[in-house]
Amino acid sequence: MHRLSLGLSRELWLVVIGIFLNYLGYGAVLPFEVIYLHDGRGFSLSVAGLVVAMLSGVAVMTAPLAGPLIDRFGARATAAGAGVALATGYAGLAIAHMPAQAFAAAALAGAGNGALNPSQSTLLAALTSPDVRHRATAVSRVASNAGIGIGGALGGLVAAYGLDGYVLLFWANALTYIVYVCVLVAVIRDGTRPVPITGGYRFVVRDRAFMHLVFTNVAIIAVGWGVFTWLVPPYAKDEIGLSTPLIGLLLLANAATVVVAQLPIAKFAEGRRRVVMMALAASIFVGACLLVVAAGVSTDMAYAALVAAAIAVGVGECFHTTVLMPLVADLAPTSLRGRYMASMGLSWWVGLALAPTLGTQVLSLSPTAAFLGAAAVALAATVSALALEQRLPEDLRLTPHPRRATATAPTVPR
Repeated sequence: MHRLSLGLSRELWLVVIGIFLNYLGYGAVLPFEVIYLHDGRGFSLSVAGLVVAMLSGVAVMTAPLAGPLIDRFGARATAAGAGVALATGYAGLAIAHMPAQAFAAAALAGAGNGALNPSQSTLLAALTSPDVRHRATAVSRVASNAGIGIGGALGGLVAAYGLDGYVLLFWANALTYIVYVCVLVAVIRDGTRPVPITGGYRFVVRDRAFMHLVFTNVAIIAVGWGVFTWLVPPYAKDEIGLSTPLIGLLLLANAATVVVAQLPIAKFAEGRRRVVMMALAASIFVGACLLVVAAGVSTDMAYAALVAAAIAVGVGECFHTTVLMPLVADLAPTSLRGRYMASMGLSWWVGLALAPTLGTQVLSLSPTAAFLGAAAVALAATVSALALEQRLPEDLRLTPHPRRATATAPTVPR
């Protein structure tokens, strides 16, 4: 039973189920956000890209605010509030007919996005011991990608019905956020808040190893997540001529890869250098960008190249996420963990915002330039990841091997 649980607590597994349901709805709308606003509501491609960018742009502004909230009120309460904001925002997008309405709804959802990522990461870290945090990250990634993959496939089928299908997907996504909030409230118990450390974010920004990791993460997320989430679907539809079900299957291929590869890669990483895992992820993203460029050259091989790129990105994601959040949790003092996670969450949203904000503008001018530029960014991230090791404490340079212990849930700091 211990081996089946991977040394993780019952509480954590129940939260993982909630994550799966949440991402089921998110995956259904994710590849169609720009398409829905552009084709369904008649917004220009630039306006649609800016609305989607609002989901990330507002998150960039609210993520730093989430850190003190997590450290003061707890990860559970902050994550629950974020889920309610996301549900309201996506419901607003479902009924938005004018750009102003869409921007307002996206701003609310973006505020929820900014708080959900760091609060959920803090929650997972608090529910696990340091030697199995990479496994907790792995199972949460499997759950989220299984949800995204199944949701993407179902979303592609529903989106084929046009505007009514898109609207239904956005309503369903809003509902799954509410379900996730209910799971958090029902399952997680609060504990005693740790003794605070003075300095707040000043302490965070003086941590040179952490700040190096933050800036490297911006580049990796911009390519591995942003480009392949928001640039590839409209490129595949408008330039290559793929149907929405086929675009949904690209997301399924990516998510299925993560579901299959995440746990083996997490175990493979045990005892190995963390920076090498990150650099390998970034280098895989370089190759994936080149495959997307190749898809535009040969129409006969276009879909095969895009499927291969989606699979490659999934493998790269596994290497990067196995290392990232466990390393952040190890670098952070317990009483500032919310701020550390919020800072890393900010780097995620900055990276994600770059793709729809700048990437769609370049995409509308030259798809080749957009994806070659993304490859260059990923190559720079590879070099930066390797340079990080000299700044890491020696005892944090390797992913730890798990100790044998019973799978009991630690108390979650408030």
